[in-house]
Amino acid sequence: MNREEKHVVVSALLEKMQEFGNFYIADTSSLSVEKVNNIRRKCFESGIEMQVAKNTLIKKAIEGLEGDASEIYVALKGQSALLFSTVGNGPAKLIKALRKGSDKPQLKAAYIDSTVFVGDNQLDTLVSLKSREELIGDIIGLLQSPAKNVVSALQSSGNKIAGIVKTLQEREG
Repeated sequence: MNREEKHVVVSALLEKMQEFGNFYIADTSSLSVEKVNNIRRKCFESGIEMQVAKNTLIKKAIEGLEGDASEIYVALKGQSALLFSTVGNGPAKLIKALRKGSDKPQLKAAYIDSTVFVGDNQLDTLVSLKSREELIGDIIGLLQSPAKNVVSALQSSGNKIAGIVKTLQEREG
């Protein structure tokens, strides 16, 4: 691969990193071609894009990101597969599901909205992260809750008053 080809690959990787905002680096070494193809298929089904690249090219692309993501560099050893996703916890859930029955793929590192997670021990933390949409839904639910309480209180009070008025009418009559 000559210098121009490397530059094209680095630019494409950086563009994907910026476009998706989240990427995971996983170790798929020692997996059979069949298993890697299965991972690719599962990624496609989950809306995750998978790409294998040389560690030096991945490092160059990461250097182009805003902020300091140099903590990831320690994870760039051996074979590295990049998993790009718009949903921060999507690849973590996929990796966890794929590991039922084997210890691969291993999580090397993750970059989620400018935050770096390094090591396979971070997988459970990443799985439990809420996506942006889930957080927005939680906030909307919290904001709607007080309004619902007021409406239900008014409705129940209205029913009580109507019942009292009806009882008073029956007594008079």
